[in-house]
Amino acid sequence: MNISRLLSRNARKYPTHQAIVTEGEVLTYQELNEAVNQFASSLHHRGIGLGDKVVLFMPNTKEFVISYFAVLRLGAIIVPVNAKLTLEELGFIVDHSDAKAILVHEWLWETCRDLKTDELLCVKTGNAQDSWKSFETLLKEGRTDEIDCRLTEDDEATILYTSGTTGQPKGVLFTYRNILTVSTMMCVEFEMKPESRILHMMPLSHSAPLHLFLVAGTYVGSTHILSPTFTPESLLNLVDQERITHFFGAPVAYLFTAKMPNINTHNLTSMKYWVYGGAPVSAEEINIIKEKLGTDLLHCVYGLTEAGPSGTLLTADEHLEKGGSIGNRGALGTDIIIVNEEGEPAGVNEVGEILLYGEGNMKEYYKDPEKTKETYMNGWLKTGDLARKDEDGYIWVVDRKKDMIISGGVNVYPKEIEEQLIKHPAISEVAVVGVPHPEWGETVKAYVVSTLGGKKLARECKAYLAEKLASYKIPKLYEGIPALPRNATGKILKQVLRDEIQEVKS
Repeated sequence: MNISRLLSRNARKYPTHQAIVTEGEVLTYQELNEAVNQFASSLHHRGIGLGDKVVLFMPNTKEFVISYFAVLRLGAIIVPVNAKLTLEELGFIVDHSDAKAILVHEWLWETCRDLKTDELLCVKTGNAQDSWKSFETLLKEGRTDEIDCRLTEDDEATILYTSGTTGQPKGVLFTYRNILTVSTMMCVEFEMKPESRILHMMPLSHSAPLHLFLVAGTYVGSTHILSPTFTPESLLNLVDQERITHFFGAPVAYLFTAKMPNINTHNLTSMKYWVYGGAPVSAEEINIIKEKLGTDLLHCVYGLTEAGPSGTLLTADEHLEKGGSIGNRGALGTDIIIVNEEGEPAGVNEVGEILLYGEGNMKEYYKDPEKTKETYMNGWLKTGDLARKDEDGYIWVVDRKKDMIISGGVNVYPKEIEEQLIKHPAISEVAVVGVPHPEWGETVKAYVVSTLGGKKLARECKAYLAEKLASYKIPKLYEGIPALPRNATGKILKQVLRDEIQEVKS
């Protein structure tokens, strides 16, 4: 089995069933499959074939979906990239992936018009321009005859690039088996069916929206509602108007939506699975989201790109007592363990690193065998996440291993401090990092987005934390900034903050 055959099978089984709904346009599964054949045949006519890498630079549009399946139908390898990347970031991925073609949406063409394209097949939506061919022209010229992709589950399918929060992004190479494993998990764990209506607002260039929702939904013949951008208002409107049953968003998307004053004017009763993941979220924030959405159907997924993604899940019922944790078991097809520094299973409430095992785990980092070897321990994928397991077996993420601060030989976890500071009514964002110190090794510094300023910021934060944290955890240094640096996926770039820091004089 391969992903292309999922679509062609649905075209036979559900020819008139809605496959894509976007901006007032509807494509049935038969119409989508025909469009995929047309575009694939035109790409093939222009030299794209087995094993070629094709970069896909588009927001969540019908052209993204058509391009994605068309490239896979030819046995080529798809390389979806985030629509918010800069020219330099895009150029790195095009070069590193050995791309033979790039497919770009008209909205993003200005970003890449100066891209080096001498040896690339370049296609953009809208009119042809310079060396760029028109997507619509290629689609129109193509043939609707069925193209049968005969690749197996062991063949390579996709390269997704990590967000690069600590350096250049790494290319994560997946086989069809990896992707089908995690999509099957999602179908089972979250009850996806042909009548499911899945809303895609998070970028389809990311592993969770792409593999866990687009591929999984296609596996069972669900309807995909596409939105090129996210706003809280559009989320509420689309859930109401399109009777959405499944939605995945980062916690920040839920928190922004929870602040909408008119949230109660929308009918959200069609929703069966409000799913979140991709960033830490506290129990307090979860309760706010549940109250504002008026739902007990909030579900957490934990994983990482290199795992497909797969990992753990926290069901809606478990949120009542364990909100803020990531669950107590691996998702379908995935095993999880927490190991200490000696590589042995960690005890109750002992902090260790999360390791994952399953067929959803990546094949390798593209062109980086050494990094691939470092990331695996006896077949288990090292996540880089530090966590503890409580007396009931539930797992609580403590922090990223690379973000842990060692001050005076004691481990300090920034996430614990951030979760306390963010509760302060005058603080909207916070990031805690380690600062080199000549005597203590590191000391703790907080970057804060706040209405407080100057010396008052430090005094207020220290007083606020005094009864909440041990003294060695309370940051000694504070700096107010207008906004935290983030990458194209919205993740905080702590490395940018660290790079600006000079060693503290004793």
